[in-house]
Amino acid sequence: MKVAVYYSNTDIRIEERPIPEIKNDEVLIKVRASGICGSDVMEWYRIKKAPRVLGHEVAGEVVKTGESIAQYKKGDRVFVTHHVPCNTCHYCRSGEHTVCNTLRTTNFYPGGFAEYIRVPNINVERGMLPLPNEISYDEGTFIEPLGCVVRGQRKVGIGEGQTVLVIGSGLSGILHIQLARVYGAKKVIATDVKEQRLKAAERFGADVAVHAREDIAKSVREENEGRLADRVIVCTGALSAIKQGLGAVDRGGRVLFFAPTEPGTEVPLPFNDLWFKCATITTTYAAVMHDLREALELIRTRKVNVADMITHRLPLEDIQKGFDLVAKGEESLKVIIEM
Repeated sequence: MKVAVYYSNTDIRIEERPIPEIKNDEVLIKVRASGICGSDVMEWYRIKKAPRVLGHEVAGEVVKTGESIAQYKKGDRVFVTHHVPCNTCHYCRSGEHTVCNTLRTTNFYPGGFAEYIRVPNINVERGMLPLPNEISYDEGTFIEPLGCVVRGQRKVGIGEGQTVLVIGSGLSGILHIQLARVYGAKKVIATDVKEQRLKAAERFGADVAVHAREDIAKSVREENEGRLADRVIVCTGALSAIKQGLGAVDRGGRVLFFAPTEPGTEVPLPFNDLWFKCATITTTYAAVMHDLREALELIRTRKVNVADMITHRLPLEDIQKGFDLVAKGEESLKVIIEM
């Protein structure tokens, strides 16, 4: 089978590997579509594990099941996620499944940018879902990223009547904009440094899209009857964006940091300002089964429009072009690799 092996952002090689053998409690999936995530081009994070086959936003078709697998059969359309929790450790019992040690070490093999993947039993049990006929394979690749957004918004408490500021209008930002609308936000304000993303933010539901060079706190007050934002979601690790987010949260408000910075980055904290505001700061990472189930249903019912977010569909042989598009972030919103 063909696989795309990551050596660096500018060096993705198509190589041949044997189709994986499965055990009696595993599943073999033919990958039909695999999305390129922004984290796939986060080179400082990926390069230390190169060479490897990346890809974790996967939808495909079951082609073989082990003897002990009863819930899936050949021909089933499925979604599968790469990281799954143990559900029994201290963190899982506390509801913090995504900091579970098991979640950080599980994966399917060799990775989503391959023609076939072997799904270990723990992933079959805790990270695999039937893909309804109403959801295309391409749309199925959004279940994982939307699941992460669902978990983040639940954690930061997005709800009725709030003004939500989304800083960074790439793929995650657009999903946050749409989901905030579903959850009842009164007003959604978006920012970005790129004009095409500002236009996309408005197209997918933002009331106002403000260039990141502007005074964001001032812009929020102008759009929100003199108040700052009830909820701020920062979808970029840029230090300037982090500072903007901290400065734009209202009294009693909450800030969600949805993206990491580069290693070693220190963030100056306006501590007294946040203390007097009684503001809450939190972070989120990954998604687990209940997040993924909700994401699937949001896509199935068209409450979140993912199909129109796809800007590029490429064959596996052209994956280098896909990485280039995502790394530059100029022309693309979502790039799908179709097998």
